[in-house]
Amino acid sequence: MASLIPILKLLLASHLLFISLVTFFGYAIAATANKLHAEEVKALKQIGRKLGKKDWNFGVDPCSQKGNWELSSDDKKGFESNVTCDCSSATCHVVTIALKAQNLTGTLPTELSKLRYLKQLDLSRNCLTGSFSPQWASLQLVELSVMGNRLSGPFPKVLTNITTLKNLSIEGNLFTGSIPPDIRKLINLQKLILSSNSFTGELPAELTKLTNLNDLRISDNNFSGKIPEFIGKWKKIQKLHIQGSSLEGPIPASISALTSLTDLRISDLKGSESAFPKLDKMNLKTLILTKCLIHGEIPDYIGDMTKLKNIDLSFNNLTGGIPTTFEKLAKTNFMYLTGNKLTGPVPKYIFNSNKNVDISLNNFTWESSDPIECPRGSVNLVESYSSPRNKLDKVHPCLRQNFPCSAPADQYHYTLHINCGGAKINTGHTKYEADMEARGASMFYSSGQYWAFSSTGKFMDDDTDLDNYIRTNTSTLSKVSAVDLELYRTARVSPLSLTYYGLCLGNGNYTVRLHFAEIIFKNDSTFNSLGKRIFDIYIQEKLVKKDFNIEDEAGGTGIPIVKNFPAEVTSHTLKIHLYWAGRGTTGIPLRGTYGPLISAISVKSNFKPPVVHSKKNHVMIMAAIVGASVLLVLLILFIMRWKGCLGGKVSADKELRGLDLQTGLYTLRQIKAATNNFDPANKVGEGGFGSVYKGILSDGTVIAVKQLSSKSRQGNREFVNEIGMISAQQHPNLVKLYGCCVEGNQLLLVYEYMKNNCLSRAIFGKLRIFHISIYATFPQGNIQILIISAANNIDFFFF
Repeated sequence: MASLIPILKLLLASHLLFISLVTFFGYAIAATANKLHAEEVKALKQIGRKLGKKDWNFGVDPCSQKGNWELSSDDKKGFESNVTCDCSSATCHVVTIALKAQNLTGTLPTELSKLRYLKQLDLSRNCLTGSFSPQWASLQLVELSVMGNRLSGPFPKVLTNITTLKNLSIEGNLFTGSIPPDIRKLINLQKLILSSNSFTGELPAELTKLTNLNDLRISDNNFSGKIPEFIGKWKKIQKLHIQGSSLEGPIPASISALTSLTDLRISDLKGSESAFPKLDKMNLKTLILTKCLIHGEIPDYIGDMTKLKNIDLSFNNLTGGIPTTFEKLAKTNFMYLTGNKLTGPVPKYIFNSNKNVDISLNNFTWESSDPIECPRGSVNLVESYSSPRNKLDKVHPCLRQNFPCSAPADQYHYTLHINCGGAKINTGHTKYEADMEARGASMFYSSGQYWAFSSTGKFMDDDTDLDNYIRTNTSTLSKVSAVDLELYRTARVSPLSLTYYGLCLGNGNYTVRLHFAEIIFKNDSTFNSLGKRIFDIYIQEKLVKKDFNIEDEAGGTGIPIVKNFPAEVTSHTLKIHLYWAGRGTTGIPLRGTYGPLISAISVKSNFKPPVVHSKKNHVMIMAAIVGASVLLVLLILFIMRWKGCLGGKVSADKELRGLDLQTGLYTLRQIKAATNNFDPANKVGEGGFGSVYKGILSDGTVIAVKQLSSKSRQGNREFVNEIGMISAQQHPNLVKLYGCCVEGNQLLLVYEYMKNNCLSRAIFGKLRIFHISIYATFPQGNIQILIISAANNIDFFFF
C-alpha cells in the first residue's frame, strides 16, 4: 500500500499539468479568435498610408474597439472614425470602415480590395484625389460613399462590377462624361446619388434596369436631352431629385406611375411649357417643381396630400386661384407660389395661419378685407396684386406690381448703399445702411422709403427648423482694405430667391455695384474648401450673370469682388434679383449650404441729379416771403407813423418838416442825456403848459427844454404853430429857439438858456437811422433782407 502512494502522487501531478495545459491553450485559442486576420492588418497599414490616415494605433488590435479604432466627436458634426469587425468566426474580419470628415488628402487605396469581407465603406467629406483602381472590382461592397472629395475622371465603370452594391454615392466630386450603359449591371441598387458632378450626355436607357431604386439624385449636372419617359419604370422610388440638371421638359406623363414617391424635386427645366404633371396617386411630403415651365391651374388634389410639409411651385406660369383644398394642408409649414400668374382673391386662411407662405409676384385681386401694407411676418405679399389703380389707391405700393413709388418728385434719390446682413457702417465718405433682419423663409422687409428686400426659401435637409439667413465669415478675409473690411464680415444668404428693391429712384441710367466674398467655404486644405456656390443674377428682370461662382470669379474664398452692371430705371424702381437655379453643391461642409450670398450693394446714377424745387420748399419760401412782407409792412407803417404820415401826434413832426424852419430836430435820447433824464434838480420852472428843464448838450451848449404836459390843452396844431411863429422871429432881444423833439408822446421845445430865464440858441440836429435784417433759410441757401431808413427815405436790399 505504501508503494502505491508515490504512483498516486505522480498521477495526480500529471492530471493537474494536463488541466493547466488545456486551460492555457484554451485561452490562447480564444485570444487568437478575437484578433483581426494578419493579412487584413497588413492591408489596413497600407490603406492608412495611402489615405493619409496617420492616427491608427496598430499597437492595439483593430477589432478590439479600443484605442482610436472607434471614435466619434460631438464637436465636429458629421465626423466619424470607425473600423468595425465581424468576429463570429475563428478570425475577425473588417466589415465596415467609416472615415467621415477626416480631411484625408491621399488617394483611394488599391489595397482595399484585400478586405474581402468589407461591406460598407464611407469616405465622405475628405480631400481624396484620383479615382478607383480596377482591383476594386473584386470587392463585395453593399454601401459605398465617397461624397464630397476631389475624385475625378469619367464615370468609374469599375464600380458597375460590384453588383452587390445597394447604396452608391459619388456626389460632390469632379467626375465628367456620360453615364455608361454598364450601369445596368447594378440591379441591386436602391440608392444612387450622382449630384454635383459634371456628367454630360443623355440619361442612358439602361437605367430602366434599376428597378429596385428608391432614391435617385442627379441634380447639378450638365445632362442633355429630355427627362426620359422610362422614369416610370422605377415603381419603388421614393425620392427623386432632378434640380439644375440641364435637362429639358416637360415632366413626362409616366411620372404618374411613381406612386411610392414621397420626395419629388425638379427645377429649372429647359424647353417648352407643359401642363401640371399628374401626381394624384402620390402621398408626397416634399413637392418642389420650381421653374419647370408649367402652365395652367394648380390641381385641387394637391390639397389632399395631407402629409405634405413643403410645397414649392415658384416661377412657373400657373394661373387661376389658389385651390380651396389647400386649407386642408395642416402639416404644411412652407408654401411657395411666388413668381406665377395666379389670380382671384387671396384665401383668408393664409393671412391667419402661422405657416411660411410666399405668394409674391402674382396677379391677385385685392379685397377690402386684405392687408393694405406688406406684412413683416411669415406671409410675403410683395407685388402680389394687380387691379385697377383706383381700387389700389389706398394700399401700400409694395402690394402692387412693379412696386411703384408713391413719393413726390422732390423726394427721389440717386444713390443707394446697403450692408447686406450687417450693421450700419461708414467706409470713407460712403454710409452703408444696416440690413439685419434675421428672417428670410418668406420675408418682406422695408427699411423705409428708399429700399426693401424680399427673401424666399427653406434650406433643405439641414435637420433644423430655424434657418440662418445672415452668415458671418468663417474664411480669413484677404485682399481687402481696412476701410472696406466690415462690408465683407457678414452677408445675407437665401436658399431660393433674394430680391433687393431700390425705391423712388430718379429715372435714368445707373451703375449697380454688387459686393461679394465667399465667406462660408474656407481657403484651406480641408473639405470645407470643396463647396461650390452657384447662382444667377438678374437686374431689372434681365439675366446678367448665369451660373455665377463667387470663389471662381474672385480667385479664392475670403477674397472680395465687386461686379458692376448697368441698369436703366424707368419707373423709379430698381430690382436686383439673385436666384438659385439648383446648381452647386448642397452638402459641403454640411447639408443646407447653398444659394445666393451677397455682402453689399452700391447704386449710383450715371448723371447729375436735377435740382428739384419741391412743393414743400415752395411752401417754405412763400411762408418766409409772406412773413417778411408782413414784417416789412409793419415796419413801414411804424416809420410812416413816426414821420407823421398817418396822423396822430407823430403828424406834428411831418408838419414841422413841411415848414421852412431855421431850427433843428433833436432826439429824445439827446434831450434825456442833456437833462439827466429830466432830473428834478434840473427843473427851472413849471406852469400849466408843463415844465422847463435846464440841460447841457454833448457839445457843452446850455439849453432850456420846455416839456409840453400831457394835461396841457395845447395840441399838435398849436405846438406846430408856436414853433413856426417863434422860429420866424429873428430879434436880438428874443430868446432863440434851437429846435424841438417830437417822439412818441413827447412834445419838447429846445431854447437857448438864459440866466434869469434867458435861453440860448439852438444847434442843428441829427438824422435818425433805423436798420433791420431778416434772415430766411431755404434748401437753396439763405436770404437776407436789409431795410434802412434814413431821414425821409427807405432802401431795401436782398442778398
